Amino acid sequence: MNDSVYVGKAGKDAALDRGWLLGHFKDAGDPRHSEDVEIKWGVHPPGDERLEWVKGEHRTALLVLISGRFRVELPGRSVLLEEQGDYVVWGRGVDHSWVAEEESVVLTVRWPSVPGYAVDEPGGAKVRGRAGG
Repeated sequence: MNDSVYVGKAGKDAALDRGWLLGHFKDAGDPRHSEDVEIKWGVHPPGDERLEWVKGEHRTALLVLISGRFRVELPGRSVLLEEQGDYVVWGRGVDHSWVAEEESVVLTVRWPSVPGYAVDEPGGAKVRGRAGG
């Protein structure tokens, strides 16, 4: 068995870590640990939204719609993803937020993978899934 190989199922594995499949937040010995890139398989119920805007963004992001209807809010612009494969890319310095207008599945790739974007939920728990999108 090679410890540098991981085989999984996005839906099942994502449910274990609020959607995150790969990034700096995985254990250092895990093949899914990366400080270069992070990947999220986001499954969002209708009305799910980011708890607050990301401000002072230091990453570049690609968000691809797999299914549903998903809106990404950017300064001065609202981008609606409504057909499978629709995507949006935003760069460093671009603040953002989002909302799932329908039940949606999105694949998010961000680089580099850096800490500091999780939002505290009421009660003090850190939430990467809702906060990291």
